[in-house]
Amino acid sequence: MKELGIYVHFPFCVKKCAYCDFLSGPAGAGTIRRYVQALQEEMALLAAQYGRLSVSSIFLGGGTPSILPVEWTAEVLEALRQFFQVQEDAEITIECNPGTVDKEKLKQYRQAGINRISYGLQSVHEQELQMLGRIHSMEQFVKCYQDARAAGFSNVNVDLMSALPGQTLTDWMDTLKQVTELQPPPEHISAYSLIIEPGTLFYEQYTGHEELLPDENTEREMYRWTARFLQEKGYRRYEISNYAKEGYESKHNNYYWTGVDYLGLGIGAASYLQGVRSKNTENLQFYIQNLELTGTTLADIRMEEHVLSEREQQEEYLFLGLRRMEGISTTAFAARFHVSYDTVYGQVTRRLLELGLLQQQGEWISLTDRGIDVSNVVLAEFLQEE
Repeated sequence: MKELGIYVHFPFCVKKCAYCDFLSGPAGAGTIRRYVQALQEEMALLAAQYGRLSVSSIFLGGGTPSILPVEWTAEVLEALRQFFQVQEDAEITIECNPGTVDKEKLKQYRQAGINRISYGLQSVHEQELQMLGRIHSMEQFVKCYQDARAAGFSNVNVDLMSALPGQTLTDWMDTLKQVTELQPPPEHISAYSLIIEPGTLFYEQYTGHEELLPDENTEREMYRWTARFLQEKGYRRYEISNYAKEGYESKHNNYYWTGVDYLGLGIGAASYLQGVRSKNTENLQFYIQNLELTGTTLADIRMEEHVLSEREQQEEYLFLGLRRMEGISTTAFAARFHVSYDTVYGQVTRRLLELGLLQQQGEWISLTDRGIDVSNVVLAEFLQEE
């Protein structure tokens, strides 16, 4: 049976962080409750078409899903099981901000079937946490981390962020060292570099003041040191920004990068099914109000829908696949698209191999260390091969 991943977006948080451009913000309990009910209405609509597919990954993201009462979170998961064929061993992840969960809440998450926690720590330094606008301290994070272990969670991810304003390589090294010294250490670490996005407080503060940010060489050294250090600590880098202990790669992440179909529920959520990409409205009230009406269809809450051409599907396969350290398989490409990889991308691949930005071992093509440093430039080369 074909596998399916499900992402559920909860666009609610205690307050907006200074760097965040995600579709999220504070809301009252009444709005959140109506949203939870609207999610279940969307599930019913989707299940009519896709309910027979086997779901092996569920990711509750946001925003901060952990600000919801546990009963509402459990209600969403129970509805997913009602409408879809959720596998007994499905990976079920919830994003949590330290300070929004305690030992009892985490125990109830386990009882509801959640088996993976993703903590948004970002930094171990109080000054950096305050600058980012985070609502927690390092002490609160450690307590929440220990509570998760006590509640029975054996699969924990920690999100970290480098290249912060004023951050030195030594600061970043200290963050990684403290996180890997947690007992037991997290099974998964996501280490992202800060991107200053339009519409954020950071964009207003640092546009035109780039000298306040780590320079390009420092940022690259942070990335390289991260890979070396985490490898020494037993983590395998399986994607540009993601590291995992053996057997703990994120199914949710891998589905995005390997082209497995997935459904997105909630405002702004994207779906990819059988070559069709769609995205829900980003208007919270519009989403809720439409799903409270009788006779609403999926089209009524969709912002866009696009049938990918064969070439667009090939490009996505390549762009997403090259983010993974193992890269892409020319054999799998040919089986999927019924055309040889060399026919479509042979010329640009040979040029990038000569430049030392790609490497090839048998059927597998992947980025080199130099290629990772300039991955956006490398991928742009493939777009020119029309």
